[in-house]
Amino acid sequence: MSDKKIRVIYWIATTWLALGMTAGGVQQLFQTGGYVDIVNHLEYPVYILSILGAWKILGVVAILIPGYPLVKEWAYAGYFFAMSGAACSHFIVGDAISEAVPSLVLLILIVISWNFRPADRKIAFVNQK
Repeated sequence: MSDKKIRVIYWIATTWLALGMTAGGVQQLFQTGGYVDIVNHLEYPVYILSILGAWKILGVVAILIPGYPLVKEWAYAGYFFAMSGAACSHFIVGDAISEAVPSLVLLILIVISWNFRPADRKIAFVNQK
């Protein structure tokens, strides 16, 4: 696959990921958009929304700004755990798969964005064989 195609895939996935995480993060931070009902249904404490919302917004910043590849890795990992945890939470309480679709879509975008990120956004390993 050409470098141009890889860059296009990366930026499309990353743009949609950033938009989704920003929208969700802001709604969670301010506890709007039905998120209070969702966390109550999942039996999580409501204050978790403020924590998740703040971290999602900071993760968007980390992924989009140049440099800091280790911070980017942490952001992707945090997103992966948050979205896979959200999907699993819906499945565990017996929700329909449609309730988990938003987190599963974001999970796919996370994997695509991470996989196709440019070399300058990856951690360079010393003595790599």
